[in-house]
Amino acid sequence: MVCPVVFALCASLVLRPAVAAEGYGQCRLFGQKATRHIVPVVPGQLTVLINLPAVGEFDGDSPDSIRSGREFCLGVNIAYRLGLDKVVLRNASFDSLVAGRNRDYDLALALLSVRHRTHDLVTFSAPYAWDSYGVAVRADARIDAAGLRGVRVGTQIGTNVTTWARDTLKIRRLSAFDDTGTMFTALAAGNVDAIVTSLSVVLAQVGAAQGRFKVVGQFHEDTPIAAVLPLHSPETPVINRIIGDMRAEGTLATLEQTYLAPLWDSLKPSEIPVWH
Repeated sequence: MVCPVVFALCASLVLRPAVAAEGYGQCRLFGQKATRHIVPVVPGQLTVLINLPAVGEFDGDSPDSIRSGREFCLGVNIAYRLGLDKVVLRNASFDSLVAGRNRDYDLALALLSVRHRTHDLVTFSAPYAWDSYGVAVRADARIDAAGLRGVRVGTQIGTNVTTWARDTLKIRRLSAFDDTGTMFTALAAGNVDAIVTSLSVVLAQVGAAQGRFKVVGQFHEDTPIAAVLPLHSPETPVINRIIGDMRAEGTLATLEQTYLAPLWDSLKPSEIPVWH
């Protein structure tokens, strides 16, 4: 479903049933088990909200098929350090994750950017990554930074990039999509001329597209990416300490290189032109 940003709002998706990942999937474990503790919403498990599809982050089309991915294995390693033997995934619409409309979960992992968010609906963790905005077009297209403002641009509803593209880039023909899949399907079909979204998402989608798309530029925003927790969650300090430990140990960097870099089809963020 497509929603012209300036005219309409999309209704949020209904949550799908929770599904438990078997053990820790195929994730490599780092650190020591049960070094920190929380009171999870369901005893013995970490309940994680996600937004599918998420190539490289959650490698599967449905919660029950996911066994690997950067954010999935981040969640698994958080559960491991909390002494929880099971990770349960629930799929949710992206906009519901930042609007505080979900209940009975421990945290959400969905490349959620902190900047320009209101913090009176949900609580954000310490960042586990920093991101830029990438620009993807069809392989035969010729679009530069100046031309981007005059073409049809797609983004994902509920993300910071939608407001940023409208207010900062002054994109005149902007459409927002419910999820990554419909966004890139629209690009392939010619319904939009360019996609602007998280650079890691762009790299993964272009890398998997078998030459149909290309990455033409990036806007270096250095946007912090964090987990979302229920508003005023008392477990936030513990989650922050775990993320901080994994950053200091190099675990966060290892997860990125293990699960994201191989999908980028030899593309490197440092080699993509920076647009202004």
